[in-house]
Amino acid sequence: LVVANYDEAIAWYVDRLGFLLTEDVDLGGGKRWVTVAPANGQGARLLLAEAADDAQRDSIGNQTGGRVFLFLETDDFVRDHAAMLAKGVEFR
Repeated sequence: LVVANYDEAIAWYVDRLGFLLTEDVDLGGGKRWVTVAPANGQGARLLLAEAADDAQRDSIGNQTGGRVFLFLETDDFVRDHAAMLAKGVEFR
């Protein structure tokens, strides 16, 4: 998943969405191997890759061409929805 900034993306996924930071490895040259996973993701992870050029920056927010990107499973929608709202997540 192309992101504008590693640390901002980590904060979004971990602090707001409740994901776990599973890896954050410095690869040198400003590159990092960063993965996050839903807390109960049963093995699913997202690789966060900081945009390296204008073409990649232009794709941020529309990487799936307007299609659904991700489904998150929950055992308590009301609880999780309220928690995300409280952390500033906007639902459209």
